[in-house]
Amino acid sequence: MAENIYIMGILVNERAQRGPQVQEVLSRYGSVILSRNGIPDPSRTRGIITLTLQSDAAAPQAMKEELDRIEGVRAEIVDLGASLAH
Repeated sequence: MAENIYIMGILVNERAQRGPQVQEVLSRYGSVILSRNGIPDPSRTRGIITLTLQSDAAAPQAMKEELDRIEGVRAEIVDLGASLAH
């Protein structure tokens, strides 16, 4: 199955509390993460993480579901549909 490129946005409320749980999930999926950028919200109580992923559709969806189960965390995925096997 071809691997596509996905962008995932993650909003972490109460980032000091939730950050370790989020990091555990991201570490489990590290093999599909091409890049990661994190910035604190100006309020400093929220964090915003953007990921670029290369994978089949299953891994990003599973990661999103795990992240969404963490209270105060919301994740969204954009499937760029850019197959690497042109």
